Amino acid sequence: MNAANKQNDISEPWTWPDSVWQQKVQKVRAGRSLRPAKWKNGARMAVAISFDSDHETVELRNGGVSFGKMSQGQYGARAGSPRILRLLEKYGVPASFFMPAVSAMINPEEVKTVISAGHELAIHSWIHEFNSRLDEETERDLALRAADELERLSGVRPVGMRTASWDFSPYTLKIAREMGLLYDSSLMADDEPYELLEDGEPTGIVEIPVEWIRDDAPYVAMDRMTGTRPYGGPAMVFDIFSRELEAAYEEGGLFQLTMHPHHIGHRSRIFILEEIIRLAQSKGDVWFTTHAELARYCAEEADLFKS
Repeated sequence: MNAANKQNDISEPWTWPDSVWQQKVQKVRAGRSLRPAKWKNGARMAVAISFDSDHETVELRNGGVSFGKMSQGQYGARAGSPRILRLLEKYGVPASFFMPAVSAMINPEEVKTVISAGHELAIHSWIHEFNSRLDEETERDLALRAADELERLSGVRPVGMRTASWDFSPYTLKIAREMGLLYDSSLMADDEPYELLEDGEPTGIVEIPVEWIRDDAPYVAMDRMTGTRPYGGPAMVFDIFSRELEAAYEEGGLFQLTMHPHHIGHRSRIFILEEIIRLAQSKGDVWFTTHAELARYCAEEADLFKS
């Protein structure tokens, strides 16, 4: 088997020549840290809260055959998002909403409400597809169509993206660069923002890292047709999130949080979001920001636009 064939063979990676695994490791990698010397207005910690408004697309991606699953998605738009938006307004907190284009097309009023409230709308796939299952041409087409549709519905061109299920293909970063995006928020190489490298070269794209620890879905998701079951109550989830926040504050870093309206938006769970906001605000010297504003600030502080 030649080197090219070995690169495509995932069954026996221990047989690869060094050049193969080195190329895979270097394809998309964390570069220099973009954590600024100080946060905006001298804040000790930055807080970036985000919501993945997947709604019906989680089931539509799988064929749209379960109307029970689609009703769960509809709950996110019908009840969860309005509850979240009211809470954000109550505390004056900006947030970023990552929305599949099809979800936005089904729920155009949510798009308008998010924008009119001063929040960010960002790319989150076309129909919650897995990028790693697509060829490059298809992935590019869907990403461009998603950006166009969000802009059409909101009047604002998105500057950032988060891949569906954080599924990042060998083409995703290349496509993001072609689109001129400011940032991505799909990868997990650090707690703090960093510059993405592609094939060892700086890209100028800011990564705002996510983590499953700071995501509500792994703790509370439910699908009776699979093995997905909640494994902890809301108090446990709040305990984990609050410990992440306290540590970020102690380190003077970034606290980034990912939630879903059809999960966190329920009556018994919304307190998690409220208490996290209250805890952060109690610190006094905290900067609440959208992902776009955060990425722009980090890039400017690092002179990323000049490099």
